Amino acid sequence: MYNTLRNIVKEFFVAIYIRLSKEDDNLGESESIQNQKILLTKYVKEQGYILVDIYIDDGYTGTNFNRPSFQRMLRDIESGKVNMVITKDLSRLSRDYIGTGEYVEKWFPAHNVRYVALTDNIDTFLDNSNNDIAPFKAILNDMYAKDLSKKIRTALHTMQSEGKWVGGCPPFGYKADPNDKNHLVIDEIEAPIVRRIFDMFASGVRINKIRDIFNNENVPTFSTTRNRNFVRNGSNGNIYGYWCNTTIKKILQNRLYTGDMIQNRRSRLSYKYRKIICNPKESWIVVENTHEAIVDKDTFNKVQKLLPKQHQRNDKKELFLLDGLLTCADCGHNIGIRARRANGKSTTVCNYYRKYNKDFRLCTSHGFDYDKLEKGIVNEIKKVIYLVNNDKLESEILKRYQNNNTFDTYRKTKEKLEFELESINNNLDNMYIDKLENKITEEMYERVYDKLKNEISLKKDKLSEINEYLDKLSSYEDSFSIIKKEVGEFKNKYPTRDLILKLIKNISIHEDGNIDIYFNFKELNIIYENHDA
Repeated sequence: MYNTLRNIVKEFFVAIYIRLSKEDDNLGESESIQNQKILLTKYVKEQGYILVDIYIDDGYTGTNFNRPSFQRMLRDIESGKVNMVITKDLSRLSRDYIGTGEYVEKWFPAHNVRYVALTDNIDTFLDNSNNDIAPFKAILNDMYAKDLSKKIRTALHTMQSEGKWVGGCPPFGYKADPNDKNHLVIDEIEAPIVRRIFDMFASGVRINKIRDIFNNENVPTFSTTRNRNFVRNGSNGNIYGYWCNTTIKKILQNRLYTGDMIQNRRSRLSYKYRKIICNPKESWIVVENTHEAIVDKDTFNKVQKLLPKQHQRNDKKELFLLDGLLTCADCGHNIGIRARRANGKSTTVCNYYRKYNKDFRLCTSHGFDYDKLEKGIVNEIKKVIYLVNNDKLESEILKRYQNNNTFDTYRKTKEKLEFELESINNNLDNMYIDKLENKITEEMYERVYDKLKNEISLKKDKLSEINEYLDKLSSYEDSFSIIKKEVGEFKNKYPTRDLILKLIKNISIHEDGNIDIYFNFKELNIIYENHDA
């Protein structure tokens, strides 16, 4: 692959990359960080290369590339510090076969980087058969990661079925047993607070009243007792060191406080994607009487009957034109619209300001006369709609639109998918030849073939969607005519809510009353951003 580099590269500036995930601990001492380091540094020294740095990701999975040291190495490559990367084997670079191919066959060559997987005898500087088999090794590494993920998940479910705690951080009120990390014991500081919450609520004190009492008394929270310094004004709306209704309600609903172990309530989407999803209740794993209870079951059952039920909200007497579209430009939370008072007036309010005591000063009320606000926003929209029929402006937008970042993003994604499909098909061709030459068995070929066939189908579907979208982007006149058709009824009459929802994505309200409108059509956003110019 890199034969031409022989006459160009005089010295190799080496990055040693070492990775070890928690799952790899089961593979033995040979995979340890220290052993990888000894092996690779010895090789660099023997070859007379210049060692730039050793990049270590300890405890990071190989199924994705969101690893701090790996990303730092890429930045050093882009800055010209490194022109050679060495790993112990291909799996240390990654266990994602698509990502591995992307880096080894495309990204590294594009940045004039030589890649060596030492024990796999892969060296992109040389023209040898081991380089040709690299895609197959990457597939096997990917299959290994999937198989290992299944085994770990099965082992965890087995432990959960036995009533053992396998979660990360124990719930408020409990801590891990010093003699058995899979057993929960009572935390003497937190447990009395949990008991007090249940006792107060069972005796008739409402959740918001418990919250105010605890905050006034500076009762320790989960974040303070565990020394977790969350951001004070976090995206989830909670404040460090303060109790909120949601936290108290979750404690009151948690059956674990009765001594029963409740697990498998959430799981990851797949072994490659870290997104967490909630499992249906029938999938929960429940084992009774596994640890000391903080609350007796009679009290817990009484509390469940007293807790407010999550009924669907009744329809408002009046559904406002802008309901659900207003957000606070200063804190990012939604802005609510209050029901009309006896005098017929309605006002807006920032939900974050309303949720917490105003003494926290996390935001301001953003209290505006709703009818005046609606009228002003409708007038702004009408200005934009009026300009839709301006041919000169349409020509200007066309130039901006064709240079839009979205078009480039989709085009690059299309190129990436086409490259990946070509790479997979090449891998299949190579594997078929290996099968004919008895390098791999029929069973191995069929197993990988089925996996790749499904991968090809998914990528082709995605490519088809992107091509369809790019066709729409390329056909600008058609896109603009769709907008004209949608806004035609807006010109001479007050808009309906259906039309508003078609046109508007979000309306951001500033403390001083200024507004920012975000349309669902990119062309309208361009007009809106420039209509005052």
